[in-house]
Amino acid sequence: MRRPVARFVLLAFLLAMPLALMAQAPDSAPATQAQIAALQQEVTAARSAGDNAWVLISAALVLLMTAPGLTLFYGGLVRRKNILGTMMQSFAMMGLVTVLWATIGYSLAFGHGNGFIGGFEHVFLRGVGLTPNTDYAATIPEQTFMVYQLMFAIITPALITGAFAERVKFGAMAVFLSLWSLLIYCPMAHMIWGVGGILNVTGGRWPCLDFAGGTVVHITSGVSALVAAIYLGKRSGYPHTSMTPHSMVLSFIGASLLWVGWFGFNAGSALSASPLATSAFINTQFAAAAAALSWTLVEWLQNGKPTALGAISGAVAGLATITQASGYVQPMSSIWIGLAAGTVCCLMVFKVKKYFGYDDSLDAFGVHGMGGTMGALFTGLLASATINPVFGKDAAGNLVATGAIDGNWHQIYNQTVAMGTGWSLAIVGTLTLLWLVDKTMGLRLSTADEQAGLDLSQHGEEGYEFNS
Repeated sequence: MRRPVARFVLLAFLLAMPLALMAQAPDSAPATQAQIAALQQEVTAARSAGDNAWVLISAALVLLMTAPGLTLFYGGLVRRKNILGTMMQSFAMMGLVTVLWATIGYSLAFGHGNGFIGGFEHVFLRGVGLTPNTDYAATIPEQTFMVYQLMFAIITPALITGAFAERVKFGAMAVFLSLWSLLIYCPMAHMIWGVGGILNVTGGRWPCLDFAGGTVVHITSGVSALVAAIYLGKRSGYPHTSMTPHSMVLSFIGASLLWVGWFGFNAGSALSASPLATSAFINTQFAAAAAALSWTLVEWLQNGKPTALGAISGAVAGLATITQASGYVQPMSSIWIGLAAGTVCCLMVFKVKKYFGYDDSLDAFGVHGMGGTMGALFTGLLASATINPVFGKDAAGNLVATGAIDGNWHQIYNQTVAMGTGWSLAIVGTLTLLWLVDKTMGLRLSTADEQAGLDLSQHGEEGYEFNS
């Protein structure tokens, strides 16, 4: 009797289990959806954290390019009596431009305005918070984007100081470059990178490819440097007096730091820890190496010896030239760009400058102005949609051609328009600002102060005290 009862109980249990599970199914479905939603949130948060970490590190790397990178590079190239004054010019930009950027510069560059300049919506960083601004970067806080862009705004006017090294008053330099950053850099940044800019790659009248600032940074600063060098005239004694660098060791260290920092400059411009950042990173390394080699070879053939100054100048030329193209071209294209950069910029420094006779003290135009100009054209020629499909896909789902190598020859025209805009703004704006500051404050050092050097005449101290 017990066996039939046990069998009956077991059978009833087995039949009841599926019914019980079915009854619980409606309650389990919402739990599963909630878990999926929570998992998606965690994935999004993890991606945001990774992107934010990379862009913040990149911001620090770009700041490293100004100090100690550029300060040592430029400081070593001048005569001993001018080292502190030269380093102070770059260091001053870290303070002045930061304050200007926070008060109004960021708004002029990235606020909503017209096709040429931003508005005043972000004055004093109003509305710039810890949530993303999807107009620029969807996975990082807008404050991260803002401070990353600040580092570009700092180094750009600092590059100009190389052209008028050893002969400008510190106060006049500070006023001139402060105005320059607001009236030339910010409009150029808005036109190319700002929403609604006439050269913006997504929706601009002439969509320009400028991944990390070849036009915004190098053309504007390099051309402005040339204008400043011509306006101020030659240093006392140039070119007959020996003005060799006083410490190639300092310049070598500075150039090496510039090379390292440039990974933040270019790869960081992907604004995410993504494959695009990898592409820009590789292109940066390849172009710098190729340019260092080509400059060294050209100089070796011309002068009979390869110099350290030539090698580091070539590397910087390659870095300046690849900046626009770093997020658009194939790795082998970056090598060709680097080889061209080292060759052409070397000839600009040794041949063209000598022919025209202008005193670009530290070759800011020959390296940055010419490098940025070449970079604009090379980008239009070699940009590939397989690296960065910036123009999206057509109706058939195929990638739209990016550069001439893809079949989009019109992009070279757009790049030329952007290049011409940068040259024109830099020439007219810089000449106007130089004239205004010169007439109100005076730009040029007196002959006595220039002979004494920037360190003593402008700062009352010396970089090297041998009697202490």
